[in-house]
Amino acid sequence: MPINSKSLTGSRVQAPQKPDEDILDLTLRPRTWNDYIGQNKVKQNVRIIIQAAKQRNEAPEHLLFHGNPGLGKTTIAHLIAQDIDADFRVTSGPAIAHAGDLAAILTNLREGAVLFIDEIHRLPRIVEEFLYPALEDFKLNLIVGKGPMAQTMELKVPRFTLIGATTRLAAMSGPLRSRFSAIFGLNFYELPDIEQIIKRSANLLNITFDDAAIKHLAEISRYTPRTANHLLKRIRDFAQVENQSVVSDVFLTQTLENLEIDCLGLTINDRRLLSALIDKFNGGPIGIQALAASTAEEEETILEIYEPYLMRLGFITRTPRGRVATKLAFDHLKSPKCHPEGALSLSS
Repeated sequence: MPINSKSLTGSRVQAPQKPDEDILDLTLRPRTWNDYIGQNKVKQNVRIIIQAAKQRNEAPEHLLFHGNPGLGKTTIAHLIAQDIDADFRVTSGPAIAHAGDLAAILTNLREGAVLFIDEIHRLPRIVEEFLYPALEDFKLNLIVGKGPMAQTMELKVPRFTLIGATTRLAAMSGPLRSRFSAIFGLNFYELPDIEQIIKRSANLLNITFDDAAIKHLAEISRYTPRTANHLLKRIRDFAQVENQSVVSDVFLTQTLENLEIDCLGLTINDRRLLSALIDKFNGGPIGIQALAASTAEEEETILEIYEPYLMRLGFITRTPRGRVATKLAFDHLKSPKCHPEGALSLSS
């Protein structure tokens, strides 16, 4: 039965502020390494780097994290800054349009600060050129004036640690990648880890789930903590309005129907993308530009948001000629079926 009806910041360890939704995201963000569930190998290696730097009484070396959105890149940067008790500044690649923007950020850093640049692959190349000496020698070489009167001015900047995050490692230039001492890739989470994350977030939000509902929610969370937490918040809204003290699997299923999320975690936009590939192009192969045009979606959105999960499920494959829908995708759209062990078994 259906249910009724990135900018720069300056204070220590904080993210860009938006309305209540981002405040809630900050509430759910792990505050200690022990709270950070999953990505154990990456976490272990990063903590060794931090511990060694602290023993040498040095700032940690520059670090780069890559992976799909929502896997915890920003959270790790927060934890690093907290671990070394450093000021934490946040900005993004598109926000640094000119060398002057970079100079303003770097010259206002405190000694030993952590600068986090999200979407670092979107830094303009001219800005990259000015960033290199800052990363290596902690100085900026700025050109003042034009033509014969132009002069080079050298500015010293405080020692800092740059942490970069990108969803498209291949889009970064080789010289910029080489300036990072360590590069870590974050992978999709395993279902047991997602279940633990849901339990922790539910406790922080004062929501009670039964075991079956937790397992079900983990299975449709796209192996991504951010997705799990976003779904959890929507379920909390429905449970509050419907006066549900405990979220059962039945109630969860009803809520997901209202949100138009199917039993594999596919949204209406995921299904629309698959439908376009199957109905308009007979399953492919089709290039990314044609697919984006036919669905009125940006190419980057398809590449970063929809495609990784659809490929993980085995619904889409990439070929030299373009994207191809598999038999699993045809079958799921025709008659959605869920394996009792969850979506993971579909890709095995």
